[in-house]
Amino acid sequence: MALTRISNFNFQTARELYQEVGSATDIYEHRNHIADILPNCSPRLLQAILNWDEPLRRAEAEMEFAQRHQIQVLTPLDEAYPARLQECVDAPLVLYYRGQADLNCRHVLAIVGTRHCTTYGQDLIRHLLRDLKTLCPDVLVVSGLAYGVDVQAHTQALANQMPTVGVLAHGLDQLYPSAHRSVAASMVEQGGLLTEFMSQTNADKLNFVKRNRIVAGMSDATLLVESARKGGGLITTGIACSYARDVFAFPGPVGATYSEGCNKLIRNRGAELITCAADLVEAMGWDDCRALESARNKGIERQLFPNLTDEEQRVVDFLQKRGDQPANTIAIQGNIPIHLTNTLLFQLEMKGVVKPLAGGLYHLLS
Repeated sequence: MALTRISNFNFQTARELYQEVGSATDIYEHRNHIADILPNCSPRLLQAILNWDEPLRRAEAEMEFAQRHQIQVLTPLDEAYPARLQECVDAPLVLYYRGQADLNCRHVLAIVGTRHCTTYGQDLIRHLLRDLKTLCPDVLVVSGLAYGVDVQAHTQALANQMPTVGVLAHGLDQLYPSAHRSVAASMVEQGGLLTEFMSQTNADKLNFVKRNRIVAGMSDATLLVESARKGGGLITTGIACSYARDVFAFPGPVGATYSEGCNKLIRNRGAELITCAADLVEAMGWDDCRALESARNKGIERQLFPNLTDEEQRVVDFLQKRGDQPANTIAIQGNIPIHLTNTLLFQLEMKGVVKPLAGGLYHLLS
């Protein structure tokens, strides 16, 4: 927490330093020799890193605030930290989370768009999440709790009993916009609120842009519902593309102001066109949800001598050594991308080699 303040939210440099040295504690202990460890560290950061007094006092106060308000403080070493976000070079070193949803859900979809969502956009979101719940129920819906598309996505996820997380551009001691307070309260029970900002941090304009990279980075795919020619949703899809994540967009009527951004993104091949939940499920390969549910209903019989790929065997070997583990731990410590880990675990479950347990753990069947 103190290191984040010292680095002045220079995410990439702070993360590079963190990974090079090994921990924030080690950085503190070697603060007089950082230039030897990271020669390209900026002079400004080298100077700032010498004085930890104020940042540590602020961090201690924030820890007390978090404990009083049931807020989880997540770092890259925590299993609950979004593993997909770990793959991004500018991922935050600290996240503050209040909620119940698994941030490493099997499938994570970001839904973004204009703050001026039309009836057309509202209908698209309502039909999408209603059908997605049936086609692929294990999906976490992520957005930014802003006006328009964001709050519609959260509201419809709640209506369909789907977990939904709002990524905020300020601390968890406030809520912007305040009009969404009741929705946010429901989300804490059926999802959560997530931010990289300490309490007493206001919703400044720049913070919204920073927030967008978390929305994109913690998700498998980003869906643009409606957007004018310029807007925050287009910024988020651009970030998702830079992270090599899938981007989708709903087309809109020619000449409609809040479909111009979507249509242009599709035309420029920045997003794949979809018209319904089935398109999304098929494009993402999420039909495995239906196959898995069918297999569970019929009862999966383990093959006596299943044929495993080399990648599947890596997961099996890891579970043999470490015992029951969640997917994100297998991904991080096994050095396997999280999206591939989820696919491998599904394949192993279908072969009767592993089974999921409560709490997101995976158990190797003997």
